[in-house]
Amino acid sequence: MTTCSCHHPSRRRALGLAALAALSAGGLLAACGDQAAQQAAIAPVEIDRGTSCELDGMLLADYPGPKAQVHYAGQDRPSFFCDTVEFFNVLLAGEQVRAVRAAYVQDMGQAQWDAPQGHWIDAKGAFYVVGSKRHGSMGPTIASFAQRADADKFAGEYGGKVLAFAEVKPDMVDLSGGALHDTRM
Repeated sequence: MTTCSCHHPSRRRALGLAALAALSAGGLLAACGDQAAQQAAIAPVEIDRGTSCELDGMLLADYPGPKAQVHYAGQDRPSFFCDTVEFFNVLLAGEQVRAVRAAYVQDMGQAQWDAPQGHWIDAKGAFYVVGSKRHGSMGPTIASFAQRADADKFAGEYGGKVLAFAEVKPDMVDLSGGALHDTRM
């Protein structure tokens, strides 16, 4: 009996980084020997009052700040995240071995911070502000923008550093203690 090498602990981090690289390159990650296929055009799905977070079950519509969604291969509906820190934490995790077909975040240059709806943009082409004073559902968050000028303006007003998708690193998206910042739990 042969075991797929992608389930070996030493391969998990490499596959997680490969999933992120495949998303950055606009391709589809094929794990365990499958061939890579081209990313299909997948439209973002709008959240509603019942849309919950993949990680903690929180209702996205109840919280401020940018949201995210990931469309995985073999999954009909996207996985939603109530915060971009959770989104990046999952994508950058060494355990991430699911094939990512598309990922979207909200353009906070267009969406209202306190009740963001719509304005979904391709996550890999967005600009991110890390370290601002603005909070999302889990406390400090990473603001996402379609335009560099909007990200620069936000950073000028609320602090933080503007980064491209590939510049966001695992140590920037630590989830430990996130609940300590949530005053609604």
